[in-house]
Amino acid sequence: MQPRVDLISLGVRSVDASRSFYVDGLGWPVHREVRGEVLFIQANHGLILSLWDAGRMQAEAATDPPAGIPCITLSHNLASGAEVDRVMAEAQTAGAEIIAAPMTQSWGGYTGYFADPDGYRWEVAFNPGWAVDGGGNVTL
Repeated sequence: MQPRVDLISLGVRSVDASRSFYVDGLGWPVHREVRGEVLFIQANHGLILSLWDAGRMQAEAATDPPAGIPCITLSHNLASGAEVDRVMAEAQTAGAEIIAAPMTQSWGGYTGYFADPDGYRWEVAFNPGWAVDGGGNVTL
């Protein structure tokens, strides 16, 4: 198995609410959609973010509903602290709950956190050591 992630699926309470946040609020493009069941968003080169009705996802994946906020963080890396501030404001305008306002971290980066309508945490970050070369390889 190659070390690669091609699709990230998040179980959501309401596909329509997620569509409102990600597509209408943040302006992300719909790749494919089955209304009320699943929404696919082209998130990056070769990467799809799937927002899937939680009940259907749990049935197919044979999992129990989470007891609280899902334990996963998705990160969105940017080229500057100013971009972090801009994206955090954009997310808040789209309806995100700001969990942690952006701040300079002890390791030299600048990060903030918001929650989408289902509570999934997004880290919005400027990491001065993060670089991606033309082949898609990351340097940290």
